[in-house]
Amino acid sequence: MPIQYYIYLCLTLFCIGIVGVLTRRNAIIVFMCIELMLNAVNLLLVAFSKMHHAVQVAADAKNVSAGTDGQLFVFFIMVVAAAEVSVGLAIIVMMYRNTHSVDINFLNRLKN
Repeated sequence: MPIQYYIYLCLTLFCIGIVGVLTRRNAIIVFMCIELMLNAVNLLLVAFSKMHHAVQVAADAKNVSAGTDGQLFVFFIMVVAAAEVSVGLAIIVMMYRNTHSVDINFLNRLKN
């Protein structure tokens, strides 16, 4: 499958995430859109890793690594995303306890 298909898919997913972050008020939906953007980047990293591995195989079949560079980056991004989820959900729960809403416009009330 050509790399352009992956690029178009990832660009579409990333743009959907950006539109969701900029237009939504619900903190949970904004959080899900951020995760969608991270997953679009992860998919693109894996696609580029696959493409780079195929180019290496075609150029020199003797000294070929496994092509796991992109997969390692994706693994570390997923670890950071898991930490982000735990902290983000804790913030959303505390925001709900204080304001009884998950509307991000109520964040100004938390300053007092």
